[in-house]
Amino acid sequence: MTYWLINIPFLLVAALVLGVALGRKASPRALPWLISAVVMMALTAIFDNAIIGSGLVAYDPELLSGVMVGVAPLEDFSYTLAALMMIPALWHLLERRSPESS
Repeated sequence: MTYWLINIPFLLVAALVLGVALGRKASPRALPWLISAVVMMALTAIFDNAIIGSGLVAYDPELLSGVMVGVAPLEDFSYTLAALMMIPALWHLLERRSPESS
């Protein structure tokens, strides 16, 4: 089993929850999400490269796709991507709505 096969179910669930949130009448705005995505992906790239480059974390090369961002495998970014989809979607779905906004 590869790391992508492990990540796919989590990414699918996150995408499903995001799809439900976007289907709501008042969907979340895109600009704050885009800013967050750029910042989080940049931080993931910096810290994953530091952690992997220092030898604290290692991956089985046989299970990687081979696509790297520095020394960090592309698969490592899927956790950040899932969080970027899931957290704002859940926030939107679980927020309390006032009676007049229904």
